[in-house]
Amino acid sequence: MAAAKIKKGDTVVVLSGKDKGRTGEVTKALPKEGKLIVAGINVATRHRKPTQANPQGGLERIEAPLHASKVAIADPKSGKPTRVRFETKDGKKVRVAVKSGEVING
Repeated sequence: MAAAKIKKGDTVVVLSGKDKGRTGEVTKALPKEGKLIVAGINVATRHRKPTQANPQGGLERIEAPLHASKVAIADPKSGKPTRVRFETKDGKKVRVAVKSGEVING
């Protein structure tokens, strides 16, 4: 299996869609579907009827999955979108931001 370029906890920039330009943290990665859930991005509103579990009912806002191709990792230095390259440093495979050459933690 190939190494993941975007992981849980990474800060990403949305490249296209209604949230274009916004930045958020990856809360969940779904590698089999090639999708990510980003905090505060791609929020869908569901109208819920009152149930025993939720007697209040009302509007429920949830973050819908976003395709991984619609986001790019935010450069650790500038915060702008960047691609990711893999390098070997001290015998470890690390992710490196292409724009600045900074090592991406994780």
